[in-house]
Amino acid sequence: MHLALQVTALILLAVVFNIPMGYQRQSCRKFSPGWWFYVHISIPIIMYARIKAGLGVPFIPFTLAGAVFGQLVGGRIYRKRNNVG
Repeated sequence: MHLALQVTALILLAVVFNIPMGYQRQSCRKFSPGWWFYVHISIPIIMYARIKAGLGVPFIPFTLAGAVFGQLVGGRIYRKRNNVG
């Protein structure tokens, strides 16, 4: 049970941290330096949290999925607020 709670918290951290990054990413031209920054800035933070929680490499796909989901949610919020797309 403790492991499941740690994994869930880490995935939620990845999602929550990436929502504002996805929002900001939408205001940048695709593949520009700003776009790359907003896509990748969460990686060291999530990696640090994963290591501190004692979770190994097998949990990377779960945190990656959470980060991608957060980016998509943030982008969708940006598009809805700004009537884009």
